[in-house]
Amino acid sequence: MSSDALLTQILAQLSALQVSQQTLQAKLDTFTTLVGSPPSHGTPITGHNDSPTPPSLLLSPSSSLSKVQLASTSPASTPSDHILTDREREKALYPGRVLLTTHPDQHGIKPFPIQWGAPDPSLRGPVICSRLPSSVKQRNALGAHSGSYSIYRALAIAMGTLNPTHKPDYSMTEPPVPIPPQPAWSDPHKIVSFDPWGHLVPQVFRKEVDELGLDVRPSIAVTKAHIKLSEIDETARKGELEVDGKIVLATRPLKNVDGTESDAYSGVEITTSKAAVEPVWYLPGIAERFGISESLLRRALFEDTGGMYPELITRPDIKVFLPPIGNLTVYIFGNPAFLYDESKELTLRVHDECNGSDVFGSDICTCKPYLVYAIEECIRCAQRGGVGLVVYFRKEGRALGEVTKYLVYNLRKRGGDSADKYFKSTELIAGVKDMRFQALMPDVLHWLGIKKIDNMVSMSDMKYNAIVQSGIPILKRYDLPEHLIPPDSRVEIDAKIAAGYFTSGKSITEQDLVKTVGRTWEETEH
Repeated sequence: MSSDALLTQILAQLSALQVSQQTLQAKLDTFTTLVGSPPSHGTPITGHNDSPTPPSLLLSPSSSLSKVQLASTSPASTPSDHILTDREREKALYPGRVLLTTHPDQHGIKPFPIQWGAPDPSLRGPVICSRLPSSVKQRNALGAHSGSYSIYRALAIAMGTLNPTHKPDYSMTEPPVPIPPQPAWSDPHKIVSFDPWGHLVPQVFRKEVDELGLDVRPSIAVTKAHIKLSEIDETARKGELEVDGKIVLATRPLKNVDGTESDAYSGVEITTSKAAVEPVWYLPGIAERFGISESLLRRALFEDTGGMYPELITRPDIKVFLPPIGNLTVYIFGNPAFLYDESKELTLRVHDECNGSDVFGSDICTCKPYLVYAIEECIRCAQRGGVGLVVYFRKEGRALGEVTKYLVYNLRKRGGDSADKYFKSTELIAGVKDMRFQALMPDVLHWLGIKKIDNMVSMSDMKYNAIVQSGIPILKRYDLPEHLIPPDSRVEIDAKIAAGYFTSGKSITEQDLVKTVGRTWEETEH
């Protein structure tokens, strides 16, 4: 056996020993770190009983949000108007012992089968992450629905404003715009970061919800709406965007203060179909996409979330994880069916969140101008008989977060805001210039059935390469026109061009970068 092979074997054995050690330690914790009610009040799987759902918890009309009273289903020994203490509410909400972790060989645990990438939802199986008594033993996913917003759900339950056993009524919530199954849905390598059946859950998993009583929830919602942006109002006013009455509509007349109809320009509205998509990670596929082992991925997720999800280590049999991160939103301009029709022209913008610019119009970057310009290009493409698509990812500050981004702003403005220092400033604080890692981004394009992209509005090579390497060709790419670049954003643009980002304009050398300088705080009024 070669030395490399021997080393690989030793590392694999070491990894297995580490997982085994973690599992044994977690089992020990289960027995030694127990709090809550006595054993007779909760029968383990461990920590959950098989008794009916705990009494419903309702707000007391005379209490604050931090106090609740038992509903009429309370035991006779408890007065109906009894105000529960926090400790009593905790016991009512969570009657069993604290369950730190579970294990594959634990008595009573039988995860509902899930086969990622199966062509039929009945074969694929529902994603179940609920810890409610009705579902916990058949849970086949870690984490919680709603991504980072799951924390707000926990707060609502703790305060008594939300009944943890509330069963959603999904009547009349089905998508008004069809997003039908595509070949990529049955390819376990094409879509690994969310559930492609997520918007059809109430329909395709009705039996599991109604007959088996499992807590299965949608992770995608599809709807349609009008959007209105003042920048596009201005583009239409200048005659640079056609008001066709189908995709671009004239806004109803404005009102004067006295309620009469104003003759002022009211602008336009854009018809759009849109989808909100929550993250649902198939861990083997995520690991494969990043070229790392699944065990390393699990360990990193466990360690760097502060040990938030111990079952990443102790439940290797559960392959699905709903991480506490932001979602993505899809905006479609034109006929959604054209997205998977290769004969139709398609214009795309993949946009990563920038709250400071997208919402508040910061002048230090080009994010909002890029977003608005891309929407206009998508509209024009739809008006030519094609379709436009904008995908908006919650990856604030290159996935470094807004706090880190603002710290970088401070450094740039104090240390000399020149293009040659643009990326260095971020690396000094964050240790890396970008954590967006676009490897998962093309999943949404495969979900929509896209097979080729005619026009891509972006200068990002990371995005371009990720899409092309996933099997979707891009025929043309173009960047933001010069006249739309805010003066103080020149630092960002020139730094990116010099770093190798795509540009249809002039090339920029390292020597040119020192000449591109942004304003300091002292040069502007605050």
